[in-house]
Amino acid sequence: MNTRLLRKPSPLLTALSLLLSMLILAACQESLESRCYREAKQYTEKHCPLPVEKDVVMDSMTFDRATHTISYVYTLSGLLDDSATIRRQDPRQLLLQQLKNTPNLKLYKDAGYNFRYVYYSAQHPSSKLFDTTFHQEDYQ
Repeated sequence: MNTRLLRKPSPLLTALSLLLSMLILAACQESLESRCYREAKQYTEKHCPLPVEKDVVMDSMTFDRATHTISYVYTLSGLLDDSATIRRQDPRQLLLQQLKNTPNLKLYKDAGYNFRYVYYSAQHPSSKLFDTTFHQEDYQ
């Protein structure tokens, strides 16, 4: 029997193997930025345009790596397609409460990401009815 096969590996070889394994695993892991970008793109491609409720359609979700901002873009129609109606409903406060109470965004909130909500008019597509961005100090 070959006794060289039964010997314990040297500590140096064990350490190098462990280090190499850790480097390989680290290289394979996706950064939070990359994950957010990928998930936003996939969500938009798979689900959008998505009717959210009557007269509200989600057009897209995007992620801006430079500003760490997740943006949600919607189109409003019917009675909601009016900036005066939107302002009377205090949308910033409503969206902030929704953001604070959404557990699916915890990972991104913990990382301090920004959340932007943009609403366009269906009747006048280039008309922005409402646009707001929440920063970490807003939702924590």
